[in-house]
Amino acid sequence: MLDSAVVITGEVDRTTDFEHGMPRAHQAWTGTQWRYDPLVIDDQAVVIHLRGRGLVVLTGCGHAGVINILRCAQRLTAVDRVHALVGGLHLSGPAFEPVIARTVTALTDLTPELLAPGHCTGWRAQHTLAAPLPGAWVPSSGTTHHLVGT
Repeated sequence: MLDSAVVITGEVDRTTDFEHGMPRAHQAWTGTQWRYDPLVIDDQAVVIHLRGRGLVVLTGCGHAGVINILRCAQRLTAVDRVHALVGGLHLSGPAFEPVIARTVTALTDLTPELLAPGHCTGWRAQHTLAAPLPGAWVPSSGTTHHLVGT
């Protein structure tokens, strides 16, 4: 029984002043034309509350911005502590690299015990995250993570 321990974020509110969404080249079909779509409103994450440990947040590509996603998870669950963040942080390429420093600062403030950035995080963000969070950061490609007691 999950006892409301797992939720899906649904649409993620944009609450940070630095996670602006997709670059101008990102387009969505409206049914009649292509238009710039910065938000990717169907971006969502899975949030699991591990009693006594905090939240485990599983992202896809993290288009909404990982800090926006974590804030959404905290708001939905009323749990502040982030135990683990696993998945894509969408911080690669020239459109997203300018927000790496602010993202790292915000993640460092949350002090997750496990940080496993995925496929779209990018090598610059991976290295920048690993430095202040050496005990939490792990490469996530092909890795198994034990989130509960062994």
